[in-house]
Amino acid sequence: MKQHLAGLCALLVAGIAPAAHASTSAPASEAAPASEAAPDRPASAPLYLVAGSYAPAAEEGIRIFRFDEATGEATPAGGCAGIADPSYLVASADGGSLYAVSETGDETAALVRLAFDRRSGTLRQGERQPTRGAAPCFVALDREGRFAATANYSGGSISLFALDSAGRLAAPARVVRFAGRGVDPERQEQPHLHCIAFTPDGRRLLACDLGLDRIHTFPLVAGARGTEAVDTAGEQSVALRPVSGPRHLRFGPDGRFAYLVNELSGQVTVFAHRRGRLRPVQHIAADTTGARASGDIRISPDGRHLYASNRLKNDGLAIFAVDARRGTLRPLGYQPTGPHPRNFALSPDGRFLLVACRDSDTIEIYARDAATGLLRDTGRRIAMPRPVCLEFVK
Repeated sequence: MKQHLAGLCALLVAGIAPAAHASTSAPASEAAPASEAAPDRPASAPLYLVAGSYAPAAEEGIRIFRFDEATGEATPAGGCAGIADPSYLVASADGGSLYAVSETGDETAALVRLAFDRRSGTLRQGERQPTRGAAPCFVALDREGRFAATANYSGGSISLFALDSAGRLAAPARVVRFAGRGVDPERQEQPHLHCIAFTPDGRRLLACDLGLDRIHTFPLVAGARGTEAVDTAGEQSVALRPVSGPRHLRFGPDGRFAYLVNELSGQVTVFAHRRGRLRPVQHIAADTTGARASGDIRISPDGRHLYASNRLKNDGLAIFAVDARRGTLRPLGYQPTGPHPRNFALSPDGRFLLVACRDSDTIEIYARDAATGLLRDTGRRIAMPRPVCLEFVK
């Protein structure tokens, strides 16, 4: 459920504030065990960790860190103030733009584009467009770069934003609204959109609706430009078990299976995926305490392990092995973390897993064993107020 909705309206601040200091309490010699080979990348191109947060506009709510995949150390590079509650963000395919939501609970809610200088690690704010739906908590880009889409939790809608050839927000939002209610009178009193995803073939947009226990699906029109690429008249939906509360969905590396973490039931639903259609094949518990606050879900780059975060009780990550043939999950262990691990991310080479612990104002760094999937706390911490989103940018 959305934990923080209110935000104060503020004007965008054009300057870049200093970044927070990263704490690295464990020595560099405690590097992660051997893992998958890192993807090809020029030696001179740094890897960046981008973090969003629940921060007022006057504070530096987005922060950039250079991340060393060999040691797991993070060093401050830059950041940006001027956006209230920049809680979720995504990078363009070329890494030159970042798109951040301003997750306020009123008419000031917006999507903001920031130009990202990958040589210096600095940000410059660009266009800002209202979402016309309150509390946007997720943003995604279609793979052809035609549009961006936000999931608006309190607005019960998704917003679509056309992008021009340079990735700029080119027009006001096109809003797709939903109606109805779920079974739970407190948590499902209306639609609550929480995630946008795209099928690996780029043919459908998926929108996870915690309030209606559904995944709304829309065909994407080949050759169409901007938001016209989304065929809203062709909407279909995938019904889930009552009081599941679908939150975040990810596809496995080969696209044959999709994995959904459900906030209210605390379960992961495994889907077989074929030609844009999802068929459930397994429901398995990630949260066994009934906290009703499961958070994020990620799959290791090699596709062998899956991780799902839980909050409010027994804060931590459930760890699963993935069956390569059937896509099903088998529990491997549980990694306790700091309080409220709302979001986490794996480094591109799979050697490290970083956790945004909102209520302890830290990003925790864990080494990942590629053979077992289990995690080891490196002791390293990045200090940052209320971190809630982590993304790596190459």
